[in-house]
Amino acid sequence: MNQITDLNDLRIFAAVVDHGSFTAAARALGTQTSKLSRRVRALEEELQVRLLNRTSRSLSLTETGRQFYQHCLAVVAESKAAKDIVDKTRTKPQGTVRVSCPVALLSSGVSAIISRYVENNPQVQVQLDSTNRRVDVIEEGLDFAIRVRLPPLENTDLAVRQLGLSIHILVASPELAERHPAPGSIESLKDWPTLSMASNSGRFAWNLVDTKGQAISWAHQPRLATDDLASLRIAAIQGVGVALLPRELVGDDIQAGRLQHLLPDLGTTPGLVHAIFATRRGMVPAVRHLLDALVTEFEAFNKKWYSGR
Repeated sequence: MNQITDLNDLRIFAAVVDHGSFTAAARALGTQTSKLSRRVRALEEELQVRLLNRTSRSLSLTETGRQFYQHCLAVVAESKAAKDIVDKTRTKPQGTVRVSCPVALLSSGVSAIISRYVENNPQVQVQLDSTNRRVDVIEEGLDFAIRVRLPPLENTDLAVRQLGLSIHILVASPELAERHPAPGSIESLKDWPTLSMASNSGRFAWNLVDTKGQAISWAHQPRLATDDLASLRIAAIQGVGVALLPRELVGDDIQAGRLQHLLPDLGTTPGLVHAIFATRRGMVPAVRHLLDALVTEFEAFNKKWYSGR
């Protein structure tokens, strides 16, 4: 026989030996004496060897039973250690969290949030996949993936938790703004140099909405086009042109005076920043607390900058 059918029988056998009788072991385990006796006898039959010498007044180990008991103690100890590890991960943030996030979101503050979380939770390790491709959370063994989508969100069998909103706004450096009249409408920017995200079609347009929800599309020819938001931010700060950038990416720049918010009545339709994961059941604290940290920081940022658009 390659292995014992039910490893619980090892725990039961060890308990009988530890307590010196079936009655005492049954009392400790909260079960019936007859049940323990049957389980130990079934174990002996499975092993085809006697483990205990039984009389009406005493119980003793055979030589084989004594050696077998030592191994049972080791199995019980290992199973307890395994359970302790699980219990710890269920009560205190620790272990490895695997996350995927688009590059732009990382540059817009998510990387800073994750870094603060790791610093505050020294027993947690985060493996962060920075990618713009659509990942498969289950197939790739991720704890969760962060995405930005325009509402409504697509139907999915995965669990979803909304983290916050992401809105793009028009910004320019104070130096660039000084060289042009203050814009009163999107058409006022026709003489301003612009920046843009890359376009495969070669056509560039900012798709905006006003405070009344009216859609506005404005075509332009940028001086610089790239698929890297960080590069667009730097170019905007250096006065190369007007850029449409995530508010969470340039919020600190606006406060510090490195950028100015142009045409504040215009912005993009709010994108929903959300995390997707396999299920809410059995989520360990390390994952749950990181999601909570993301929600808390996004809420704080949105309260600070979100004007109700």
